Amino acid sequence: MIQSQRNKYFESTVQTATPAQLLIMLCDGAIRFSRLSIEAIKQKNHQDANQHLVRVQDIISEFIITLDHTSPLSHNLLRLYEYFRTRLIEANTKKDEGPVEEVLGYLIELKETWIQAAKLANTVNATTQGGVLHG
Repeated sequence: MIQSQRNKYFESTVQTATPAQLLIMLCDGAIRFSRLSIEAIKQKNHQDANQHLVRVQDIISEFIITLDHTSPLSHNLLRLYEYFRTRLIEANTKKDEGPVEEVLGYLIELKETWIQAAKLANTVNATTQGGVLHG
């Protein structure tokens, strides 16, 4: 029952989220699965490490699929996401947490960047629409 309520809440959250919020949620998932994979690798639990690393790779693939190729940043972001995937595959193949830790650091920075960009976009939208800003 509780799990069903959580699933409904999550579905509702995803369906009502802005694109920026969805991107941040995906970053959160990638960060969480990266941390879980690092722990699994350290504990020599290769099956869980593989599952978690594949989840991170799936999220990175989603970043690539949804990339706005009209943006001037898209080429650099695509290269960064491809680098993440390469490092995650390496980590999974060698069962080495080093590459995952590297990607995790980048994901945390990327999430903070997206949060700041979303705040800036909200400020610009509120200003251009004559809205009142609340701190």
